[in-house]
Amino acid sequence: MGYDLHITRRENWWDEEGEVISTMEWEAAVAADPDLVLVPTPEGWQGGTEWVAETVPRNEGKSRPEPLWWRVGRIAAKHPSDALVAKMCQLAKVLDARVQGDDGEYYDS
Repeated sequence: MGYDLHITRRENWWDEEGEVISTMEWEAAVAADPDLVLVPTPEGWQGGTEWVAETVPRNEGKSRPEPLWWRVGRIAAKHPSDALVAKMCQLAKVLDARVQGDDGEYYDS
């Protein structure tokens, strides 16, 4: 079991109704951010995840790519590093959204 952070426009990330982040908005935000790249979904993937992006490592050998998943109108990351939390807050501003943890707490953007 892991702890996720979510970029969402809904009151709470788990709400079934409310404004969503579209795949087009997500794709545009990733394309405009030099620290992110879209990653093709593996052939035969059966999960519900779509439009995966990863961070681009800048310090060779010192950082690793971290994934962000677009799913059901929100973006999520599992066990994000401090750097990825900061990136998620930047993305939330671009997407007019907020970063929220699994337990409902909000992160400053």
